[in-house]
Amino acid sequence: MRWRFGDGLRWRIVTIGLTETPERYLKAGYTPARQKSGQLLNFRPRFGMPFSELPRERVVSTGRACRAIVATRLQQPELEWAALRALQFGWFCTPLLLDEDEAIRAALSPVPGLDARAVVAALDDPAVEEAYESDRADARTAARTPTEAQGKTATTDGPVRYTAPSVVFETGDGRTLEAGGFQSIEAYDVCVANLDPSLPRRDPAADPLEALAEFSHGLTTQEVAAVMAHALTDPDRDAALVQLIELAGEGKVSGTPVGDDTLWRAA
Repeated sequence: MRWRFGDGLRWRIVTIGLTETPERYLKAGYTPARQKSGQLLNFRPRFGMPFSELPRERVVSTGRACRAIVATRLQQPELEWAALRALQFGWFCTPLLLDEDEAIRAALSPVPGLDARAVVAALDDPAVEEAYESDRADARTAARTPTEAQGKTATTDGPVRYTAPSVVFETGDGRTLEAGGFQSIEAYDVCVANLDPSLPRRDPAADPLEALAEFSHGLTTQEVAAVMAHALTDPDRDAALVQLIELAGEGKVSGTPVGDDTLWRAA
């Protein structure tokens, strides 16, 4: 969507903040191995996400990492998306215990320009807590919405809440369309087309170099393939990977290992 519409869309991140301690997961029977195998079997084949296959040493909670996203928003708002992305890689591709402050700092440290220590130092700041609780309340307003009608909400802590990665599209005059939970790129596209058919859109990238030139933070193999995919066709991950390997051999792209994949950047 960032490739297709660029600055035509403005994004606002709302953190859900599921748990403050691991107790709820433990009572439900979760183990590190169960969490990891569920992610690998469900997410990797469907979305092509990078993963580490080794389970963590214990089950972790999510509230602390969500606060890190909020703290970044308040301190360095231009890096909020980069912080979220770094924590995603830390969550799925490393054994870091991301309810511990030092682990959060380690996950955020690779983000260029981000003061990871300052972010971690602010996790208990009242302003961060207020903004975090505002996010949590916002995420729990899904009752009687199209997202609930599709069965893509949850009530694990009482109120009907949006599940990740729900997207609510809103125009300047207040018209909205929802794409709750996991959806295809075409679901997002049809929402945008109905709300603003005049919004300029970019054609798919012709090759990986064109895709990577747009994203200095790098793209995974699946993301490169997605940016190159034409309408009504699935991303061709294998074809993208072959091209990326050839470009790496020519010194035109570089790569950093992330889980079982690579984060590619233009050289």
